[in-house]
This record gives sequence, C-alpha cells and structure tokens, in this order.
Amino acid sequence: MDTEKQAMGSYVTRTQALDENSDLKDRIEIIDALYRFGLGQDIHNRELFASAFAEDAVLDFRPAAEKCGLPIPVMNGKETIVKAIPGLETHIDTTHVVSNCRVIQNGDEARLSALVEAQHIPKNDRSRHALLKNLYDVLLVREGQHWVVKHMLIDNVWFTGEPKILIGE
Repeated sequence: MDTEKQAMGSYVTRTQALDENSDLKDRIEIIDALYRFGLGQDIHNRELFASAFAEDAVLDFRPAAEKCGLPIPVMNGKETIVKAIPGLETHIDTTHVVSNCRVIQNGDEARLSALVEAQHIPKNDRSRHALLKNLYDVLLVREGQHWVVKHMLIDNVWFTGEPKILIGE
C-alpha cells in the first residue's frame, strides 16, 4: 500500500495492529509526532510543537472549521503552521487528549488515524470554552531518527461551547 497516494480522509481501518513488516520503535515514533503536536500547544512550547512537522508540511483544518463555522484556511509549511496555531500564544490554554491511534507504515512513510479531544479556554475568561472531538488523518515521513507530519487533515465529529475561541474571539 502506498500510504502517500491514499486519499486524505481515508482512515487506517485494517483489522490488525501489526504485520510482519511492523517495527514497534517506528510505530511509537509515528504516534509521538501527534503527541508533540498536542503537548507543544498545551504547554506553549514552540520548539516541541514545531518538531512534529516537516518543513513542507500541510495542516488542513478546513473540514473541522467548516462544521464549527470558522474561516480557517489550509496552512502550508512548518513556519506558517507554527505562527498560525493560537494555542501557542498565551491568550488560550489548551488540552489535547489523543486516543484510538491506528498506524500503517510503508518504509519511510506512514499513515496515522486518531481521535483527538481538544479543549480551548481563554486565559482572560475561564468561564468560556470550546471542546472539539476530531478525527485526524495524518501522513508522516521519516526525518532522520524521528517521524514528522507531512500532511494533517482534521475533521470534526462534535463540538460544544464557542468555537470562535479558536480564532481569538
């Protein structure tokens, strides 16, 4: 299976977790890229957050944004992504919980599907929140000793609260 040619939004649905070609170290490193993405936002650590992405990464939050009524464009390139994510700024606190990770690897590329629950709370008004449960479809590539996101597509399953918090409103 060519993981890069598989259409984005196609989740890893095979019925087994590992096959004879699976490398557990790689599998852990692949999932760790998503953990770095979430925790980097949660603790406002730009270096950790940036380490999750390839230089030419694409972050496509449009499917989730449309369901939440938000005008968020595709973000192209690590530098753009790191500058654009509001959780990295001090006006929003976030918590990301990653679960249901499914991985398929083919050499130096991999696909990761996961559920991510993301809570967003403005620091200046702790009575407001936006809680989103999202499906992630992530294409990753090996970069040296670790794995980085090449393309991340985020779709929303449900949300509660005020999604406009995500864009600083």
